[in-house]
Amino acid sequence: MFRFLTAGESHGPALTAIIEGIPAGLQLDLDQINVDMARRQQGFGRGGRMKIEKDKAEITSGVRFGSTLGSPLTMMISNRDWENWQERMAVFGQSQGDEITAPRPGHADLPGVLKYQRHDIRDILERASARETAARVAVGAIAKQLIAVAGITITSSVLNIGGAQTETEMLEAIAKAKTAGDSLGGIFQVMASPVMPGLGSHVQWDRRLDTRLAAAVMSIQAIKGVEFGAGFAYANLPGSQVHDEIYYENKQGYYRRTNNAGGIEGGISNGEPIILKAVMKAIPTLMKPLATVDIADKTAIKANTERSDVCAVAAAAVVAEAMMAIVLAQSLLEKFGGDSIEDLRQAINSYRIRINE
Repeated sequence: MFRFLTAGESHGPALTAIIEGIPAGLQLDLDQINVDMARRQQGFGRGGRMKIEKDKAEITSGVRFGSTLGSPLTMMISNRDWENWQERMAVFGQSQGDEITAPRPGHADLPGVLKYQRHDIRDILERASARETAARVAVGAIAKQLIAVAGITITSSVLNIGGAQTETEMLEAIAKAKTAGDSLGGIFQVMASPVMPGLGSHVQWDRRLDTRLAAAVMSIQAIKGVEFGAGFAYANLPGSQVHDEIYYENKQGYYRRTNNAGGIEGGISNGEPIILKAVMKAIPTLMKPLATVDIADKTAIKANTERSDVCAVAAAAVVAEAMMAIVLAQSLLEKFGGDSIEDLRQAINSYRIRINE
């Protein structure tokens, strides 16, 4: 089973990820991992932190001479801002007066301190920060190299920023939001192709491929909705207009001329591209902060202001690519198994021969 954990805080020394279940013999391209890491940091509207961090993943276990060993793989991503943070703490100290007590509406701040009985919101926001997704992108970059054994690639695109849908309009909207001390969300799309039919299962709710993909993308900070294919447009159309009719040709096999289902039917991939859209809410850290309540004395106060992005929809799309790759890697290994990459490759090839007979 392909599984992973991440650890680390936004301003801690490093982020760490541990991956288990990667078959032996996968030749890793470290440069490609760092390409995705850099992509996560790009995009108009990103904040000052991106000028400090130049994320690179260092693999510290599970790989020898660039090839996976079948044992757990560990990666570390150093936080360059850690040194700046240490200097700041040396200047300002760690006294009670430096505690953050003004929770931001829309963030994990207040529910987190209530749940874990903390008095300093930084104890929550450091881990709740989207900085954690750097580790997920590193894991996803390895998952992408694993699913490439089956020929699967994943791409993403931004469709909407604050209601704007053209690139020029999006850039203008972000610039206006920055000037106003505001933030913007939007919609992005992620697509995996080609995906063979048969990944996922209808037999239990938690084995459905769309269930897993939706949960994985919803786990990304600030994501508030996910749809597949036509998604919410289904509500306005009759069945005769939404279901993808099935055709067959000897060379091509089964195929569809439409893909309203987004590549998944009954929780199982159907052979068409898997297309997922997600909506990201506007980031809750505002330069003109909203009203809140001080958790120390319950008085009205303005929310805490942290260094943040104006818009991070493009970055969230890269994280969603990583999460889709992870789920597809898990699904491939569940279906085909294999302690080595060659075992996995042979099982996939045998399956393709069978379904094309």
